[in-house]
Amino acid sequence: MKTMKIALAGVALSLVLAGVAKAQEGLVVGVSWSNFQEERWKTDEAAIRAALEEAGARYISADAQSSAAKQLTDVESLISQGANALIVLAQDSSAIGPAVENAANNGIPIIAYDRLIENADAFYITFDNVEVGRIQARSVEAVAPSGNYVFIKGSSADPNADFLFSGAMEVLQPKIDSGEIVNVGEAYTDGWLPENAQANMEQFLTANNNEVDAVVAANDGTAGGAVAALEAQGLAGAVPVSGQDADHAALNRIARGTQTVSVWKDSRELGREAAEIALQLADGTAMDEIEGVTTFNGGPNGVEMTSLFLTPVPITQENLGTIIESGWVTKDVVCQGVSPGSVPACD
Repeated sequence: MKTMKIALAGVALSLVLAGVAKAQEGLVVGVSWSNFQEERWKTDEAAIRAALEEAGARYISADAQSSAAKQLTDVESLISQGANALIVLAQDSSAIGPAVENAANNGIPIIAYDRLIENADAFYITFDNVEVGRIQARSVEAVAPSGNYVFIKGSSADPNADFLFSGAMEVLQPKIDSGEIVNVGEAYTDGWLPENAQANMEQFLTANNNEVDAVVAANDGTAGGAVAALEAQGLAGAVPVSGQDADHAALNRIARGTQTVSVWKDSRELGREAAEIALQLADGTAMDEIEGVTTFNGGPNGVEMTSLFLTPVPITQENLGTIIESGWVTKDVVCQGVSPGSVPACD
């Protein structure tokens, strides 16, 4: 009898799951990208597409091309194309507000993807960005425990920039207070653009007569800009530099010794989770019924957000093999130009 009950329970669960899958067939999920030219987002998109296709749902998208104004019209267009749910990577977390309100008024759930949109009607999914900042600071501090530090922050329009910086400060503030570490340069990077990060880094090097001992850069794009400025002064590899996103170019810089760490946020996992949550919300599931959610109110305005946070992983020369083995990147990409015998993952 017990076996029969278990079998019947299994059949019932299968019917429920089949019903859910059937309900999700034909749903349309719109994705608004802030700037699709950045390498990172192509990986996210592939994961989102795959999850939607598996569920029988349709993917549509728009690229705001780093324009907050264009993103507003992009979201309107996605709604007019029949999107049942929206995933939004905000170019400007404040400027996107009217689009979120418009979607909410039309009963369309919105997922704030990787970047905070401080609106209680949005579901926030990201990695723990404060922890990312802590990891960046710890990794750089391990190489340069004292000296002149430069902070190449992210875009001022993106709350993630401040989350990252606050995490770094949690780690470094005691030494800043004691004078062991000196903040000799700190600047936001407009649009997260590498060329803007490079310009900021060049200015800090000039202002300090090249006497910079460490760079805490917010992501791999800004790290690339910082490294380019250091290379021009013959300092690349002598100054530790942080990053995040595990961009292929950054992983190669790590192997070659010009970047110290990239915090890996496996966007395949993030994209899949976002797509699955979008479908659940479109199908009528309440935000607080999503598995693993928590409440977050650490944004600038303290708005309580229903959120899901994933765990980041630091990648250095010591564990480059891990990210290669995961299928994130191939060995030949990571190890291009690396001297034989210098990096275990490249042997």
